[in-house]
Amino acid sequence: MNATTRDGHGAPAHTPVGRAPRNRRELLAKILWIGVWLVFLSSPVRDLAGGGHTPAATVAGSLGLTAFVGAYLTLVFRNIGRPFSPRVVLALGAVLGVLAPVLAFTLGSAWLGLFVYLSVAWGATLPLRAAYWAVPASAAAMYLTGLHSDEKEARGLLLLVLLIGFAMTGVSQLVRTTVELRKARATVAQLAANEERLRLARDLHDLLGHSLSLITLKSELAGRMLPDHPDRAARQIADIEQVSRQALADVREAVTGYRRPRLAAELAGAQVALTAAGVVAEVPAEPGIAGLPEEAESVLAWALREAVTNVVRHSGADRCAVRLLRRQTLDGPQLELTVEDNGSGGSGTVPGNGLTGLTERLHQAGGTLEAGRVRHGFRLVARVPAAGPADIGSGA
Repeated sequence: MNATTRDGHGAPAHTPVGRAPRNRRELLAKILWIGVWLVFLSSPVRDLAGGGHTPAATVAGSLGLTAFVGAYLTLVFRNIGRPFSPRVVLALGAVLGVLAPVLAFTLGSAWLGLFVYLSVAWGATLPLRAAYWAVPASAAAMYLTGLHSDEKEARGLLLLVLLIGFAMTGVSQLVRTTVELRKARATVAQLAANEERLRLARDLHDLLGHSLSLITLKSELAGRMLPDHPDRAARQIADIEQVSRQALADVREAVTGYRRPRLAAELAGAQVALTAAGVVAEVPAEPGIAGLPEEAESVLAWALREAVTNVVRHSGADRCAVRLLRRQTLDGPQLELTVEDNGSGGSGTVPGNGLTGLTERLHQAGGTLEAGRVRHGFRLVARVPAAGPADIGSGA
């Protein structure tokens, strides 16, 4: 098997929105993204290093800049995904709101870029209605401060402060919406599990209620007949044995049906899961698997479930195509399931537990598994022997 796994080994190419980094790669990506936004600190750093201020002013400016950056990073990049309380947000925002004009007014126009971070902080952390007032107020404060040192520089930054602040309100709304979506998906999954438990309870009641009632009744009859009519009691006991065996067979059949995944249900679930994860999905609407052996259908359903789980959790893909094809080979007809995405693939060289278990399932059903990187993403191909001449539709 050509298997490059994302199951326990691969890492997505990006940190999910509104979620803390889960591994070193995501942490480095987030640090890099943060570092890009610190470009506006180059002017005050150069100003301090240039020696144009007195030693006392240089020390005070260094301390002020350190406090400003610390408060900014704490407020913005810690608050997104795990919000502070309103009191902490206002306290840290007040620190930024005081330091930015004080440093820019006392040390010169090179420090006007701090207002960019002030605008970002307001846009990222305040409620939408409050941010609509705070961002223009930051721009106005920057312009008024710049009139003292360099009005041209202040005019050039005015539009940037406004645009970047309002852009961050959109990013903040996206993060909040994503977090709420994750919570909603978890709630839906929990409700679905609860509904499945209720359905199982109803089915078991329907299966066993009558049988157990009959067993109880016949046991009581046998107990009353046993002293005087042992032959009739023996017949009742024989009936009890027959009913209990039938009940046991019914329960086993029901449990087997619950445990065996159905390909049609997994295709529908794949469409829902991929769409909810923001992945453009191409999934066959009508699988057309009439006549397919139950074992082959079950193992393909497991393969589809495993592949879609990897796409959603590990790939970072934005497109995924699922195809079902019937192929005629030298070994007879085969049903081929292909799941291909445009994600990052995997960084590991050892198959994960999911793919290893899936390979074993396919081997038991006489099938094969191929999984690995392709030119534009990752592809999983599962094949099982198929019976019947009917064609299998492909994903649209």
